[in-house]
Parts: sequence; C-alpha cells; structure tokens
Amino acid sequence: MAEAIREALAQEMRRDPAIILLGEDIGIFGGAYHVTAGLLEEFGPERVWDTPISEAGFMGMAIGAALTGLRPVVEFQYADFLFCAMDQIVNQAAKIRLMSGGQARVPLVIRAPQGAMGRGAQHSQSVEAWFVHTPGLKVVVPSTPYDAKGLLITAIRDPDPVLFLEHKSLYGTTSPGGGKVSADRSFAQLGGDVPEEAYSLPFGCADIKRAGTDATIVATMSMVHRALAVAERFAAEGIELEVVDPRTLVPLDLEAILGSVRKTHRAVVVSEEVARAGVAAEIATLIGHHAFDDLDAPVERVGAAATPIPFAPVAEARAVPQVSDIADAVRRVLEN
Repeated sequence: MAEAIREALAQEMRRDPAIILLGEDIGIFGGAYHVTAGLLEEFGPERVWDTPISEAGFMGMAIGAALTGLRPVVEFQYADFLFCAMDQIVNQAAKIRLMSGGQARVPLVIRAPQGAMGRGAQHSQSVEAWFVHTPGLKVVVPSTPYDAKGLLITAIRDPDPVLFLEHKSLYGTTSPGGGKVSADRSFAQLGGDVPEEAYSLPFGCADIKRAGTDATIVATMSMVHRALAVAERFAAEGIELEVVDPRTLVPLDLEAILGSVRKTHRAVVVSEEVARAGVAAEIATLIGHHAFDDLDAPVERVGAAATPIPFAPVAEARAVPQVSDIADAVRRVLEN
C-alpha cells in the first residue's frame, strides 16, 4: 500500500503543478512510514515541504494554500495527532465552503496512518468516528493497495477536504521500531496487482471482497483481512460469508450493504475503533433501520474495548478485535 500511495502522489504531482505535499519529516526522511520517499528529490522543496512540529500550524497553512489555488496533501505522522489540529480541520476546512455559500472551497487531502501496531495509547488509535461525525468532510478507509491508489487519486482531484486514513499494518513496510505481522497472518501486509497508469475509484462505492450467502460481514481497513480469514475458516464448514468493504465512510454506500444483508439475512459489522459510538455502531443502526424485516438475527457489532490501546502486545491483542472475536460474532448470528 505504501508503494501504491507513493505512485498516486507522484503521478498526480506530475499531472498538476498545483499539488503540494506538506508534513513532518516527509521530505528528507521520506515520512514516518517512508510513503513519500523520493518525492523531494523529484519535485523539490517548493512542492514537498518539511514542516515544524506544529499540527495546528501546518494544517492552517494547508487550508490557506487551498483557498488560494493550491491543492495540498497533508501528512500527519499518526492519526492520533489530528486531535492537535481539530479546530483547523473541523471548524475551518470542513465548514468554509458552506459558510461562504460556495464562494470559497478547500481542496485538500489529509493523510494519516492509524491503528494498533505496538505503539501504545497515543500512537495507535482509530479515529474515523470523530470525523464521520463532522459534516463537510469526506472520509476514506482503503484496505488494499489497489483501492488506496484509486481512492487517493479521486481524493486529490476532489474540490472539498478529504480525510484519507491508512492502517499501519497494511503499508507493506515498517518504520524504525515498527510492529510486525500478527502470528495468525490475519493482519498480513498484503500486496496486490496495481495498474501502473493513473486511475480513480469513485467515492461511495463499496466493494464485495468475497461473495457469500449465509451471513454478511461489513468490515473496514485491516479488519477486512481478518474478516476474510474468518470467511475462509467458515468455508471449510460449508458456510459462505460475504465480506463487504465500504472503502469510504463518507459517503457511505448503504445500498450495497443493505443489498448484501437482504441476501444473507444476517450481519456482523467490524471496525478496529472503540465499539462505543463508533462507525460500526452507525452502520449496524442503519442496517437495523432499513433492513429490519430482512434480518433473521440481531446485528452483531465487533470493535475495540473502551480503553486506551495498551503497549504490551498481549494486552493490545485483547483490546482490539481478533479473528476469534469476529468468528464468535458470526456464530452468534448463525445460531439465531
């Protein structure tokens, strides 16, 4: 995924000279996860800006640049640090177009790695619910290199602010001190076939990662791969699970999700974020509201415990959803 994102950035920067990159250590160091490696050498310091350690400062600078004709792509070292710039993101970038009656637009992308991967409470959070709750932002959550490249190109070309979240375990590379793939391989750093040429994928268009008939698992980001691991296990028992990847949370392809549930009549929604008041809770509610008569069992929700992410690997594994947690939820809906 790191290579796919880098390729998308480079191709779009060659296409449009208004695109600039900014963030901490993205130039000389190539980014905390080396996603921007080599871009400073190709595009120079006028388009690849190493910023001070001031998230509110460089986020405000990006908003100003977007308002005056540039198309910034801002990298936060960790999604946890988005909270340092909440006023700029939530009260400025997300609201300016509507507050100005459409006279001003903020075409920028915010890239941020998130998720539990051995880095402790302040560098491991899943933050999507905070921003899905904010009108004016689009929220993108790719799970594969192919999706990441196509969705990032769409995000860069979008006239409004887009939050582009990337799970650290899916980059396919590690930064110094980074974590490793889990022992059960369900968190695999997967590659995939990605066209060399530029292409875009539409927002609000979910992808069926695996077709099935007996139950639907709606999963995001790294949990897509754990859901697929669960589906493989159940297939050995003759049970076919459908895995739906929304790919974007705002806009959300509700019709694709409902279509799957109306076929299978059972649903499990999985996200790594804290389960309480999370995106999985929202999707489960929408399924219950719009497909109540089609359900043969209550919708199951799987998410992280209501605790800061622990640093110890064993404790971290207890806090965030594992393959066994998803499998248990599937068993519950099948037994109803």
